[in-house]
Amino acid sequence: MINENFKSALDIIKAFPNEQSCIDHLTALRWGLNVTSPFDPLSKIYVCKQNRYRCSNTGKYFNVKTDTIFHNSKIELQKWFIAIWIVTHDTNINSVELGRDLNITQKTAWYMLQRIKKYLDIIPETTPKKAPRIKQQKTKIEELEVVTENDKLQMLEWLKLLKK
Repeated sequence: MINENFKSALDIIKAFPNEQSCIDHLTALRWGLNVTSPFDPLSKIYVCKQNRYRCSNTGKYFNVKTDTIFHNSKIELQKWFIAIWIVTHDTNINSVELGRDLNITQKTAWYMLQRIKKYLDIIPETTPKKAPRIKQQKTKIEELEVVTENDKLQMLEWLKLLKK
């Protein structure tokens, strides 16, 4: 499904009929068979209930949405996928139209648009980035940054596939 070309929002609905199919797709896209912690990539991972994982070194819980544009969002992934497809095909869409298309509020649509456009670099970032914290173990930080960048690149490749 990763390489599937979607011609309409209906194709996305057919390919991802429920939340679990979206989660499975993101999991395969992000990690493949080896789930790694976004907090410590060298840590052992425990599989928990409700599509969650636990990092053994930090004790933190995470899921497939952690450190992505879907992070801390209660919006269904299917709506996110459709919104991404719509934005990549019509960069001039506004939050009122997107809200109507997805049957969500204008405020929620605006939130989604901001995240999608920022991620796709359609709009410039308005707030300056904070300087990264320096920790004692420099090698682990560098590895964390590499993992995050790889995840972002994989997600960006998938988002570009929706563009076609």
